Amino acid sequence: MSIVAREILRDSPFAGRSGRARPRRGACFALVVAAFALAVVSALLPRDAQAAHALAWGDTPKHPPGFHAFDYVNPQAPKGGTLTLAGYGSFDKLNPFTLRGMPAAGLGILMFETLAEASDDEPFTMYGLLAEDMDFAEDGMSITFRLNAKARFWNGDPVTADDVRHSFETLIGKHGHPRFRQYYSDVERVVVVDPRTVRFEFKRRNHELHMIIGAQLPVFSHKWGGDRSFDQVVRDEPITSGPYRIESSNWGRSISFRRDPDWWASELNVRRGMFNFDRVVYKYFMDETARLEGFKAGEFDWVAENSAKNWARGHTGRLYENGEIIKREFRHSNSAGMQGFVLNTRRAPFDDLRVRKALGLAFDFEWMNRQVFYGQYVRSRSYFTNSEMEAEGLPSPAELEIMEPLRDKLDPRVFGEAPLPPTTEPPSSLRQNLRRALELLEEAGWIVDEDGRLRNASGRALEFEILSYSKGLERVAVPWARNLEKLGIHARLRVTDPALYQKRVDDFDFDVAIHLYSASQTPGNELIERFSSTAADEKGSDNVAGIRDPAVDAIIDKLLKSETRADLVAHARVLDRILRHGHYMVPHFFAPTHRLAFRSTLAWPETLPLFYAAEPWTLKTWWTNPQ
Repeated sequence: MSIVAREILRDSPFAGRSGRARPRRGACFALVVAAFALAVVSALLPRDAQAAHALAWGDTPKHPPGFHAFDYVNPQAPKGGTLTLAGYGSFDKLNPFTLRGMPAAGLGILMFETLAEASDDEPFTMYGLLAEDMDFAEDGMSITFRLNAKARFWNGDPVTADDVRHSFETLIGKHGHPRFRQYYSDVERVVVVDPRTVRFEFKRRNHELHMIIGAQLPVFSHKWGGDRSFDQVVRDEPITSGPYRIESSNWGRSISFRRDPDWWASELNVRRGMFNFDRVVYKYFMDETARLEGFKAGEFDWVAENSAKNWARGHTGRLYENGEIIKREFRHSNSAGMQGFVLNTRRAPFDDLRVRKALGLAFDFEWMNRQVFYGQYVRSRSYFTNSEMEAEGLPSPAELEIMEPLRDKLDPRVFGEAPLPPTTEPPSSLRQNLRRALELLEEAGWIVDEDGRLRNASGRALEFEILSYSKGLERVAVPWARNLEKLGIHARLRVTDPALYQKRVDDFDFDVAIHLYSASQTPGNELIERFSSTAADEKGSDNVAGIRDPAVDAIIDKLLKSETRADLVAHARVLDRILRHGHYMVPHFFAPTHRLAFRSTLAWPETLPLFYAAEPWTLKTWWTNPQ
């Protein structure tokens, strides 16, 4: 009998109560009914399910059942104090799961919980959180979660299987953000087995679907928003099971969260030593300059600095010298993904590969890194930068085996060396790169006129807008635009507030946008939403470039069916090759560390996780030193 079946039978109303004698006939009847109940439950459960406290894809969970705490937390961390952080721009809603609007910072990590907690020191392992037990069917076609009987929302209601199903169906419904429909498109149905047991059944095998349901599906009460449609649930406080509640808000300018003293999970091993601040406050700033000055003036306590200039020259002064503010870089093993100028191939001339390649040749990273960024960055060259998924050199035998059936759909160059971004390091030079760019543009029908402007046969000038959400990115866009001018291309930078930027990107209303494609250690369903043809016209999807490539679709489909990590890596590398040969973006760069500045009153665990984002790590595991 599976653990789930045992738990259901034990908690069944047909189970006998200890300390009470029963007539023999009644006992026999109870046994018959219990056996019948078990038979029904067994029929509802997947065959050959493997019950576990944790699930790992392609590996064995690091921590055994009943482990005390994760290695990267301090189980004895003191509770108390207030952590004040900076928000950027503004916010206009408390619902982070709809398309329109900008949600308040901190909602996801501070208020919502998932069925399982992803480990930050393992590539792809999750441990039960709302679920005390997880059964993944051996045929890979379903996963069953048994909820912890202690799990409660802040209103005191138990977290039930109906709430889990409601959360899922709401998110993939017409009013949820479109990316949920992409993420969970392989879910056939959700079955409520009993009040504490829920099963997700799949349309097909998908190597990570059971993992992203467990570790990423936010669960909320069916009472949140009442009977209104989900897109009308805007300013209602989410009814959730997480460690914090909303204490107060100054709409669009600040929001304060207070730790729930009755939080049900405070003593769980996957939460021990976490969420140690009594209060978390976000204050909003309109731009990087205001944010930096606000930090130095003591308006908030911690900042992850993304600007090389600010890190080198802005974070200086008396407070840093006397130790009141600590400035430190923290190593990580994260896959860096790909940040860059994304070219909207839905629009001409970005639908022409030759034009896209030419635009990339005008980006002089080496000069910028020396002159603007203080040598702090490494050039991004892959959609899986800084990971084993990055394609290098010629395709391996395993990659060729994947590529060969798609030969008629692939550019022949994909079978050659993996392309690298242009360089201006000797013997190359910017002059050579621009000369090659002009050749490509001429091949595409763009000719320099007597005024030095590139025009096509109809007389249209080659010009476009670069959309950004931060003035700080001018240091990246302006040097590129200057080099484009040398080619006869006019590129103008448009900086908007984050909310307008997001709306325009969601609506694909842009020429070129500065965008980050993040990457996990185990890529999966996010690739559908990011690169598939089905997502190209789905407003709000992460397919910002508008990629429509049957070969890409085929590789993603096969990647999702990978049985081993080696198979997954090979498929990811093939996908990387195809995307890089498509030149859908002009790659930027990445920092191999988290650059953090913070008050000396803050402390953090001695052991760092391997794979982590800076702000969630701080919210989860840091604390205030007792005065």
